[in-house]
Amino acid sequence: MVLATVFAAMPLGAKSKYKYYPATELRPDQTVFLYATDVRKIVKSLPDPVVSSKSVETLALVPKVESGLAGAEEMFYQNGATRNINGTARFDLYFPKNPNGQMVVVIPGGGYGCVCHFDEGSLPAEWLVERGITVAVAKYRLPNGHPEVPLDDIQTILNYCRENAAEWGVSQVGVMGFSAGGHLAAYASTFYYDAATRPDFAVLFYPVINLRSEFGHVETGTNLIGNPPQVAADADEEAQRAADRSLREYNRKLDRYCLENDVTYDTPPTFIVLGADDSIVDPDNAIVYFKALHKSNVPTEMHVFRSGQHGFSFVSRRYAPSDLLGDSRTALETALDRWLRSLQQK
Repeated sequence: MVLATVFAAMPLGAKSKYKYYPATELRPDQTVFLYATDVRKIVKSLPDPVVSSKSVETLALVPKVESGLAGAEEMFYQNGATRNINGTARFDLYFPKNPNGQMVVVIPGGGYGCVCHFDEGSLPAEWLVERGITVAVAKYRLPNGHPEVPLDDIQTILNYCRENAAEWGVSQVGVMGFSAGGHLAAYASTFYYDAATRPDFAVLFYPVINLRSEFGHVETGTNLIGNPPQVAADADEEAQRAADRSLREYNRKLDRYCLENDVTYDTPPTFIVLGADDSIVDPDNAIVYFKALHKSNVPTEMHVFRSGQHGFSFVSRRYAPSDLLGDSRTALETALDRWLRSLQQK
């Protein structure tokens, strides 16, 4: 993959330039834009303080599918929630001093309406890098009703990582997704088109899996494929029949992205973690995916903690006054560390 532009990024300036900052001082070694061309100008205008000050590059690709989003990228919440990511799609690379051969593409969540890349990007990156794992944090295009868009970005990132794996000392490339990012990680695990785009493993934190059933996450579904068809209250019989046909087609499309239906024996090994008290994404999302993996004899492990709610990610007391996981934090980190190490032996 040819890089169209390469330059050393300018210092990002005083903290007062940015409204929000992640709880870690760790910053990427390199930032790679997927589609932008005038990256010097874009870097200066981004509301994101987490851009490499060492190296910024662009692949200057032409999107296969356009999302239709317009306007400037906007960060609007302290967890790094950023909306309107389109032409500024990018990924941040973090290189450990002593790489252990594994790499993780981290996929933050946000219901496909934003990307929460502090708590579900920067903090996971620090945890992984400390264990010798190379990291790419994806700040992917938001779909705006075009479901192919975010997957295209993740597959582009996976391809880039594969192409550079030997140079980076990487032999395994997996994905780690949070909430709707968990849906995208599972999407990448089931909709890959070749060996390069198939993750070697997947880690799913409180994932959205189903978009339609009584436990499906409706908002994620509408952001991914668009709003359901509407019919006026005074519509005639013919218009009502047409609306019914449109709704059936819409539901078929939703079903396509209910990912428990797409698991096969070749879906990569998967680690799932969630809180039993999650009131935002029903735990049944993770459970149906676990059952589908188990039925297809895919190596899988799932941890359901008594409490944790939604969004606990790696936000431990190291970064915040309290921890949604409480005393279960140690159990989670120990289990995930062990599971990742076990993959290196295969």
